[in-house]
Amino acid sequence: MKVILKQDVKTLGKKDSLVNVSDGYARNFLLPKGLAMEATSDNVNSMNQKNQSEQAKKDKALAHAKELAEKLKDVTVEIKTKAGENGRLFGSITTKEIAEKLKEQHKFDIDKKKMVMEDSIKALGTTTVEAKLYPGVSTKFTVKVTQE
Repeated sequence: MKVILKQDVKTLGKKDSLVNVSDGYARNFLLPKGLAMEATSDNVNSMNQKNQSEQAKKDKALAHAKELAEKLKDVTVEIKTKAGENGRLFGSITTKEIAEKLKEQHKFDIDKKKMVMEDSIKALGTTTVEAKLYPGVSTKFTVKVTQE
């Protein structure tokens, strides 16, 4: 009997996959527990449409991320803060502050969790920060820290 899985089943496969199982296993275990539904033509068509719409959303998100990466690579974010002698900052500049200034200065709304820095910025000068926008899509932009 062919069934469409509603959830991941450890020995069978992933959610929304079409699998062939024995009649008894389907009737006595998978269907009563709600782990699968029978693979009728209507169910198969709805599964295919759902998969196509999810793929279209992923493609759209990937295109948006590539476009944003292209715009972001030429951006310089300027942050003014207090500093002591030798250019050492009082405190440090974190990804949260960079995300706020990026939105304020350039109207790019990027989550602070998507920015990658080895350590927070603790001195005046310029630093390169990487933003991972989508799996496989990342870009680097410049952060310039100056004294108030």
